[in-house]
Amino acid sequence: MSNARSLKTWSWLHKWSSLICTVFMLLLCLTGLPLIFHHEIGHLLGTEVEAPDLADDGARVSLDRVLEVAHARHPDRVIQFVSQDEEDDRIWFVTLTPTPAPTDDFRSVAVDARTGQVLAEPRFDQGFMYVMLKLHVDLFAGLAGKLFLGLMGLLLLVAIVTGAVLYGPFTKKLEFGDVRRHRTARVKWLDLHNLLGIVTLVWAFVVGGTGMINTWADLLIKYWQYDQLSALLAPYQGQPITPPAERASLQRSMETAMAAAPQTRLSFIAFPGTAFSSPHHHTFFLAGNEPLTSKLLQPILVDAKTAEITAAPKLPWYLTALLVSQPLHFGDYGGMPMKILWALLDIATIIVLGSGLYLWLKRRHPAAAKASSRAGTRPAAASMPAPAGVPVQSPARTATSQPPQ
Repeated sequence: MSNARSLKTWSWLHKWSSLICTVFMLLLCLTGLPLIFHHEIGHLLGTEVEAPDLADDGARVSLDRVLEVAHARHPDRVIQFVSQDEEDDRIWFVTLTPTPAPTDDFRSVAVDARTGQVLAEPRFDQGFMYVMLKLHVDLFAGLAGKLFLGLMGLLLLVAIVTGAVLYGPFTKKLEFGDVRRHRTARVKWLDLHNLLGIVTLVWAFVVGGTGMINTWADLLIKYWQYDQLSALLAPYQGQPITPPAERASLQRSMETAMAAAPQTRLSFIAFPGTAFSSPHHHTFFLAGNEPLTSKLLQPILVDAKTAEITAAPKLPWYLTALLVSQPLHFGDYGGMPMKILWALLDIATIIVLGSGLYLWLKRRHPAAAKASSRAGTRPAAASMPAPAGVPVQSPARTATSQPPQ
C-alpha cells in the first residue's frame, strides 16, 4: 500500500511539473536548435564578419586607434566593451551604447586589427537569429523573463527525476527498447516517450541544469560586484566615473594586463562604469589557451588613469560555474561533432515533449480512455506526460549579459 501511495505521489509530481513547463520547454528546444549552429548559420547567411587576406597578416595597429575609428562612427555613444573572436584575433568588435548602463540598445563596429579600417557594423539586435536568441534567453522580458525560464528549468529537473523514478516499475512490464507497435497509437507513443526519455535523461539533466544556471547570470554578476569588487574599490569611493579625456592609453593598459598573466589570451575588455567593471577601471578578462581553460576568465582591473594594475581577483566558484555551464549548454566544447550530437539529442527531446503532451491530452479524452481500457493497456508509467529535457539558455553575446561581438 505504501509503495502504491509513493508511486502515486511521484506520478503527481511528474505530471504537474511536466505540464507546467512543457510548452516553454518546447519553445526553448525549438529556438535552441538553430542557436547550436549560430556561427555556421551566420556564415551561410553572410552575416558573419570575416577579415580579408593580407600579405602582412601579423601587423597590428594600436588599440587606441581602433577605438578612435569605431567611436567616430557613433560619436554620440560611449564604448562599453571591446572584444575579439576566440577563433580570429584579426578583428576587434567595439560595442557602443548611449550610456555605460546595461541595455539592448547597442551598436557594434568591427575593425580590422591589422589596418584599423572598419570592416562592418553588424547588427546583432535584429533578424532571425536575434529573435531566436531573445525567445531562448528571456522571452523579450528582460530579467523577469530570465528568472521565469529559470523556474521552468527547475520544474524540468523535477520532471526528469520523477520520470526516472516512474520508469522503474514500467520496465517490469516491458523490456528496455521495446515499442509495442501492434497496440494502440497511445501505447506506441507511450513506449517511445519512455524510451527516448530515459535515453536522453543524463543529457537533459545537464543541459537543463546549465540552462537554469545561465538564467541567474545578471544576479550573479551583481552579487560579485557587491561581494568582492566593493572591497577592492574602497580607495575610489565617492569618485565619479573616470571621463574618457583623463584615461590612459588602452594599448598600454592592455600590455600591462597581458604581461601579468602570461599564457592567456584576451577575451574582452569592460570599460569604466559598465556592468563588468568599476567606475575607475578598464577590466581585462583573460582566458586560458587550453580547451578546458578557454572558457574560464581571469579579470584584471587596470586603473583607467594610470594604466597600473589595481587587482587581479580570482573569480568566485559561482561565476566559474556560470562560465563553465555556458559552453556546456550549447555543446561548444567538442567542435562540430559535439554540436551534431547536441542537435540530435535536442530533436529527440522535442519528440519526448510532444509525445508527453499528446499522451496527457489522450488520457483526458473519454473516447481514448475507453479504447485504452478495452485494449487492456494501463502500464505503471501511463501517467507520464512529461519531457525528458531541453536546452534552457544561450550563451549569446548581448550588452546585458556579456559583451557582443
